[in-house]
Amino acid sequence: MAKTYQYCVAENWGKGFIDHVESQRITFVGYPGNVWQVPAYNKHGNLWIAKVAGAVKTKDEAQAIVDAEVQAAQAAWDAQTDEEKADEANPRPTDITLEE
Repeated sequence: MAKTYQYCVAENWGKGFIDHVESQRITFVGYPGNVWQVPAYNKHGNLWIAKVAGAVKTKDEAQAIVDAEVQAAQAAWDAQTDEEKADEANPRPTDITLEE
């Protein structure tokens, strides 16, 4: 059975945002725009979303948020000088596609 995910938007406030027990029970993936991917149909994931006051989003809504953040980062990179772009530690942000 394929894994399914749900998405939410929640601002990471730092220590305690994801605690040790939650990190053992839930597989988290963070994306630009404060978008978080957690397993769907998961009691612990739902409790975590409630704890962080996350706003649940559809995959399409979450993808639009991520796309806007990536496009803004790409535009900022494109506006840099050629010297800044040549720095290998400063690659152009790449597109991100969320999983189903």
